[in-house]
Amino acid sequence: MPDGRGTIFDVLDAAVERGLDVRVIFWRTPGVSKRHHFPGTADQREWLAERGSRFDARWDVLPDEGCHHQKSWLVDAGLESEIAFVGGINIEAESVAPQGHAPRPEGNTHDVYLELTGPAATDVHHNFVQRWNEASERDREDGSWPPERETGALEFPTRLSRATGDVPVQVTRTVQADRYLDGTPTPGGKPFAIGQGEFSIYTQYIDAIDAARSTIYIEDQAIGSPKIVGHLKLALERGVEVIFLVPGRCHPTYHASRQNPALTPFFDLVASLDAYPSFSLSAIASADAEANIHEIYVHAKVMLVDDAWATIGSTNTVDRSYQIDTELNASIWHPPTVKELRCELFEEHLGIDTRGATDREAFAEFHVRARDNAWRRLAMAPMEGLAYQVDASLYGLGEPADEE
Repeated sequence: MPDGRGTIFDVLDAAVERGLDVRVIFWRTPGVSKRHHFPGTADQREWLAERGSRFDARWDVLPDEGCHHQKSWLVDAGLESEIAFVGGINIEAESVAPQGHAPRPEGNTHDVYLELTGPAATDVHHNFVQRWNEASERDREDGSWPPERETGALEFPTRLSRATGDVPVQVTRTVQADRYLDGTPTPGGKPFAIGQGEFSIYTQYIDAIDAARSTIYIEDQAIGSPKIVGHLKLALERGVEVIFLVPGRCHPTYHASRQNPALTPFFDLVASLDAYPSFSLSAIASADAEANIHEIYVHAKVMLVDDAWATIGSTNTVDRSYQIDTELNASIWHPPTVKELRCELFEEHLGIDTRGATDREAFAEFHVRARDNAWRRLAMAPMEGLAYQVDASLYGLGEPADEE
């Protein structure tokens, strides 16, 4: 963690020492590297015992290697000082990266979190309680921590947090059917049949793309959903500007999929987007003092539409995130906030301030600079900013990232 505070486990243990109630839901998926999650194996539990960790934890499992992929934090849940965080950041060295993404030995990941206060934070609190109380492994010997103490159920929030601003926020989710059964509503809300599952993220992505009239900006570690790509193509046909930021070295699953002939129609669909001058498939990279290029892994899950609406969360643009994996997003309806987010992202990626430009003017600048930087890379000349355009027809054929 930054500022010499040790690992995330040091931070959690220190909070317990201060008398706080600290609870963690870990996801457990067979076959996934321990580098990328904490499945509570025997050696990991022995390590927790050796360090004397006293925070409460439960493990949650999805069948068939599905991922409980939500990444949220709650501080002072239910109190006046309640704060929630929703996004995609993994707690690992390459993800806790300084702004600007200067090359580092441990690697560099671009990611985004959203800080929430007010009633929307209560929805994040409600989601955590729902998942904690019905975590699949809670009754197993290795399904909770500490082993000698019953971690206990939590009470659902009974009142909304006080409004702290005028930005409308909606929390959306992907939850498989039959995962959780307690439909206790949020304060002031209606009971929801969570046992039937929830797929509000997918619905909102499609609706937002179809509603776009000017611009769509997406950051994601994958461009892997045929439905989403098809709706993006329809948006391009009606004159919407589209930028899709991906890792220059693609996710290994995307790379492997390119070897599957049955998926050729999908990759042809992705390649067809390049026919539109208003489209850019782009990536980001930075250079060290010797002008060596270092790719920046894009792990953010962000979509902005018309400088008016945005969503930030854990959801990848792949079908499993809309149907299988447990996901959590927060969406914003507030033009000043959304425009400021777009300007901050463009300033980091392009190295220029676009606050005085409309969204279409800023997108035009992004297209030009990304395409120019693609040529600069070929000529081994220094890039201007971090963003460069990627050939959609070739994306995924080169060396993949180390991400699992």
